Amino acid sequence: MSRVYNFSAGPSALPEQVLHQAQAELMEWRDSGMSVMEMSHRGKFFSIIAEELESDLRALLSIPDNYKVLFMQGGATAQFSFIPQNILRGKTKACYINTGAWSEKAIQDAQNYCEVVVSASSETSNFTTIPDPAGWVLDEQAAYLHYTSNETIHGVEFSDIPESHGLPLVSDMSSNILSRKFDVSRYGLIYAGAQKNMGPSGVTVVIVRDDLIGVVDKQVPPVFNYAEQAKNHSMLNTPATYNWYLVGLVLKWLIKQGGVEAIEQRNIAKADLLYQTIDQSSLYRNPVESSCRSRMNVPFILADQNLDKAFLAEAEANGLFELKGHRSVGGMRASIYNAMPEEGVRALCDFMAEFERTH
Repeated sequence: MSRVYNFSAGPSALPEQVLHQAQAELMEWRDSGMSVMEMSHRGKFFSIIAEELESDLRALLSIPDNYKVLFMQGGATAQFSFIPQNILRGKTKACYINTGAWSEKAIQDAQNYCEVVVSASSETSNFTTIPDPAGWVLDEQAAYLHYTSNETIHGVEFSDIPESHGLPLVSDMSSNILSRKFDVSRYGLIYAGAQKNMGPSGVTVVIVRDDLIGVVDKQVPPVFNYAEQAKNHSMLNTPATYNWYLVGLVLKWLIKQGGVEAIEQRNIAKADLLYQTIDQSSLYRNPVESSCRSRMNVPFILADQNLDKAFLAEAEANGLFELKGHRSVGGMRASIYNAMPEEGVRALCDFMAEFERTH
């Protein structure tokens, strides 16, 4: 078997060490006599997995004690609806910053539950920048301010935590959680699908401040209710047990790498290498304003779009997969999450240089 470099935006590459450990433990986890896939989520063995999972995530992100950590299903997409159902707390408005496709989807779903105030938008720039915070219009009567910290499709990332001016700050961190250091206490709620930086699809992490939960409409099903999920340790129904286990392995791998601080330095080096290759080229171009370029998702366009098919075919022949850009924007996209080694990025850059030379 020859593994390729997988630049998929998600589900994305997992650390090889994690895959090897999962393979070794497939038939029996520790001395349990059974696979994790066979365990009762109420049993003593899975309880250990669940406790270590939350403990490791709290340690990696320095999550304060007054925050609940939930492991839910339905992806970040389900959270677009769960968030207003859970934290409006009797208010009728919520503020959203629109910086790309995932922001738009969050706005669209939230409109089913409240009046959405679009406090700022970069739509007129084709989502190639972040609106100047000085021009954001925040409604002080809103329940919260929502933003997407990294737009997977458009390749735009916030480099700093925005000022919410007293509103609880809510962030979709699906594609950059655990890739850089940040202060959890600045947020009211953070959510992230696991399938980019944390593990396989099927698990969504929600980190929410205690005072924001517990006031919901009676029509909200308990399985969607953060307070009820917290009371039941995210096990109101049978969770995706094997996926929890795999997320746990990724967290332990990250701890061994030196934690979030260490992985952030690697991510900076990888992104700098790829952007340098693009910027020094006459064939490739990244459309995003340099101040808000994503470290995780790097879109680029070929000067001659007639070369797109050849680029993708030759890339795969060189073991470089999943480089086609999202269908809504075209071009190419390299997703270089935590699990992507620097060697993979160097291999891509070498290929890009050779492709430009020969074409």
